Amino acid sequence: MKQLLETIRECKLCEAQLPLGARPVLAASRNSKVLVIGQAPGTVVHATGIPWNDASGRELRRWMGVDASLFYDPEVIGIVPMGFCYPGKGKGGDLPPRPECAPTWHSTIMEQMPDVQLTLLIGQYAQRYYLGKERKKNLTETVRSFSDYLPEFFPLVHPSPRNIRWQRRNPWFEEQVVPELKSRLSMII
Repeated sequence: MKQLLETIRECKLCEAQLPLGARPVLAASRNSKVLVIGQAPGTVVHATGIPWNDASGRELRRWMGVDASLFYDPEVIGIVPMGFCYPGKGKGGDLPPRPECAPTWHSTIMEQMPDVQLTLLIGQYAQRYYLGKERKKNLTETVRSFSDYLPEFFPLVHPSPRNIRWQRRNPWFEEQVVPELKSRLSMII
């Protein structure tokens, strides 16, 4: 696993399409019990090299009921985004993750992580890739139906501050989904 992570961190596969250059950001261990699959690093994460080191990460950790020291312990929680590098800015926020990363690296990484008991699929890109035709008609319905994907996957909306409006329109998320997520993670961790 150590060699694989070093190889990924040196990846330059799509560097020509990246506005800030290649800087793959991920964290994992052969012993990881929980896997977090999000979209792609933002500018703060690109600058620091620390995954989920921003407002979205703070909200995600709150949903999970874990502190930063546990979240950043790869022996417990692996972090493998759909795109490993910052993809650039679009009209409504960051661009989608680069399409090369997941097909190139994910299956190889997963083979090296036999102890993962739960994978959090954060946002539409991770859900589309891992749930495929099993997804519901939209992200809201997929997240609302989280129990359909257990025990392997737990789909979540992205914890970005941009999604505060979504959370206000969907109070069931805080009332039902977040407590179940915390409960399942506390049993695993």
